[in-house]
Amino acid sequence: MRRRVRISAAEARRIALAAQGFDRPRPGTAPDARHFSRVVEGLGLLQLDFVNVLVPAQFLVVYSRLGPYDRERFERYLYRSGRHTEQWAHEASVVPVDTWPLLAHRRDAWRHWRQSPLKHLGDAEPYLQQVLEQVASGGALTADDLPAVDGPKRRAGEWHRSMRRWALEHHFGSGRLAVRERRPNFQRVYDLPERTIPREHLERRLSPDAAKTELLERAARAYGIATLQDLADYWRMSPRDAAPLVERLAAAGRLREVAVEGWPQPAFLSATARSPRRIDGASLLSPFDPVVWYRPRGERLFGFHYRIEIYVPAAKRRWGYYVLPFRLGDELPARVDLKADRPARTLLVRAAHLEDGARADTVAPALAGELATLAGWLDLDGVRVTCRRSFGRRLAREFRGT
Repeated sequence: MRRRVRISAAEARRIALAAQGFDRPRPGTAPDARHFSRVVEGLGLLQLDFVNVLVPAQFLVVYSRLGPYDRERFERYLYRSGRHTEQWAHEASVVPVDTWPLLAHRRDAWRHWRQSPLKHLGDAEPYLQQVLEQVASGGALTADDLPAVDGPKRRAGEWHRSMRRWALEHHFGSGRLAVRERRPNFQRVYDLPERTIPREHLERRLSPDAAKTELLERAARAYGIATLQDLADYWRMSPRDAAPLVERLAAAGRLREVAVEGWPQPAFLSATARSPRRIDGASLLSPFDPVVWYRPRGERLFGFHYRIEIYVPAAKRRWGYYVLPFRLGDELPARVDLKADRPARTLLVRAAHLEDGARADTVAPALAGELATLAGWLDLDGVRVTCRRSFGRRLAREFRGT
């Protein structure tokens, strides 16, 4: 890229989307391990979320970039190629396996969850040690493979997790166990790290500052252009801790401080950033896609105010239950509330909202095409628009007679 210190808002959007892989067309053939690797390595992590009103979020992140793909093939690639593992990263995530040593400082600082019922055991260590010994002697297992242990009764409204699972999650958080794979019901299969993580990564040692610096550089590559707060959020660091490390990367020439039109804070441009003349194509974005997961960044880049309303009472929702932003080129001109009605084999559009300034006659055909493709990938027979607001009616016309 040519060197300069000021960047337009439009170019910042293109840089950000290119870094996320949206400057490339979707594959013309069935996506394979090469394509999967490009996505996961490029993003640095896939945040896991198993809300299944549509499809678990991590699968949609990949779909947004590659289009329809074989999900079973992708899962085999994730968990059986030896190239990835799960860790607490942005949140619970799949990461390239070479990220394991970069997160050692986080595993070292791991403590019981505040709400963990393991605390009700008094001294939980004998039980935790028993769990480790069973994995060591018996091999990889799920929570269901452990003997049941009584715990406190669940109170109304609480999310339930068994004592067995709390124990395994504790060992996972502290690094005593790693995730070998996921069962079809999404259950984690746990094993010892030495049986899942290659020795070169298991034995690599870095200081916390060196590890965090490398993580921030990966965040910068994945974002292309970002503020200090953006970079820190990618790996859930505090901006205070990240600031001197970002300055170190800038001094080394791996980042370049720039001003972006309309951004109140300075930005940092990655040395690997690409600046295409245009971004083409269309895609629906997961609520946990890196393009929008840090909401202040989405507002800065696209003027797109976005919040997840899953936990908002229905009467108080503004947009809907499971709302996906729609990308068209380098803009986010619409959002849709979607549900896969599997018994009826239909993709339901329960709400459709056009952003201010967007043209319905341009957005509706592109969005309809993407909805139809998504329905096919989900093995649904068609799309039904159930909302009757103005843009919903306009979108519904695209499906009449289909």
